[in-house]
Formats: sequence, C-alpha cells, structure tokens
Amino acid sequence: MTRDKKVDWKQHEANFSALLKDLGEDPSRDGLLKTPDRYLKSMQFLTSGYDKDVAGILNKALFDVEYKDMIIVRDIAFFSLCEHHVLPFQGRVHVGYIPSQKVVGLSKIPRLVDAFARRLQVQERMTHQIAQTIQEVLGPEGVGVVIEASHMCMMMRGVEKRESYTTTSSMQGSFHQPQTRQEFLNLVHSPRKWD
Repeated sequence: MTRDKKVDWKQHEANFSALLKDLGEDPSRDGLLKTPDRYLKSMQFLTSGYDKDVAGILNKALFDVEYKDMIIVRDIAFFSLCEHHVLPFQGRVHVGYIPSQKVVGLSKIPRLVDAFARRLQVQERMTHQIAQTIQEVLGPEGVGVVIEASHMCMMMRGVEKRESYTTTSSMQGSFHQPQTRQEFLNLVHSPRKWD
C-alpha cells in the first residue's frame, strides 16, 4: 500500500474508523483519533515485501568463490502476518546452501527473508519461497530452509495453545540426500559456543 494516486488513503482511514465504531469504540476519542492513520502506516510497513525484487536482492551481491562446503545463516529473526486472520507470527529462519559457482553476501539472506515475511503469508509457502529463490538465483548444489515460528492466530484465539510452535522445512537439490540433510539439521540445532 503506497501513498500515491492509486490508493485512496482517506477512504481507507474512513473505513477503519467505521470498523472501530462497529466494534463498539468511539473513533473520535483522544486515544483513537489518529489510530486509522497509524494502522494504515503500520500495514504499509508490514506488507512492504510486495514491492521487493527478491531475485534482485541476491543478484546485487553474488561473488565467485572457490568454496564447496555448506554455508549456513541461522537464527534470522522475522515477523509476518498470517493471511487467514491478519495476526502476527514470528520466529527464526535457518538457511543453508552448498555453492556451485557463486556465493551471496551474507546480509542478503536476511533481506530475502524479510522480503517474503513482510507480506500476508503462511509459513509453509514462505519456507518454500525462500528456498526456491536461492536455488533459482544462485544455482547451488542444494539449499535447505527451516522455519520455527509461533502463531498468534493459534495463541490468542481458536485453540489458544500459548506454548505451541510450528516447524517447516524445504530441501532442494543435494539437501534431499539424507547425509546432507542431517548435517544441516545438526548444525542448525547445535548450541552456539558463545551462548
């Protein structure tokens, strides 16, 4: 959602004010007076991933490096919005790949995660999108992505299971091989030495 001619910002504010009123609130009271505008700005940020060129994020930092072993960026914190209830889910993403001819700048992997997380999402799709994009752009021997997340749609409403979390994985190329998959999962879940 951008503040340009295509978006009727005032209409969205009016619609949100009407929703507040229908919920039993007084949108003209002091605490809610600017809430419609703040809400829209918040949604604008939380869905800013739609405007990102995900392949371009990686293509800007590809390097020729002679390295044939696994590279892992783990514990990438993220937050997203569940597309079913527009409630947050958050957690950590672990990404590993075995380069073929190119490596990508390490900071680009968290940027890629953010580009997919800042959309209305489901965790399963997001896991696959991250893995597939790395596979297509870098052309590595293989890539693995694991996401562990807590979903407010399960914690705040519905079954109300506050301690639950969901784990998803997507393995591409050589990460289908049991030994490679196990090495990745062992490294992702190993304790960090500095903790």
